[in-house]
Amino acid sequence: MKKSKTGFLIIASAIVWAAVILGCAMVLKDSPYKDEINRIIVGVMLFHLLFIWAPLGSELRKRNKES
Repeated sequence: MKKSKTGFLIIASAIVWAAVILGCAMVLKDSPYKDEINRIIVGVMLFHLLFIWAPLGSELRKRNKES
């Protein structure tokens, strides 16, 4: 696996979770709404797993097969 792709995925992961934290803070600004927070966190968690860690996992599997 190229180092640049791994670094990109790690940075993308950090950006996604920063967006989650900011989104949660915006919802909690006036009053706590558990449903809205839950939707934000679950949505970003699914995005994170599908678009960040799934490609990383497949790259690691390819790398292990080549070794």
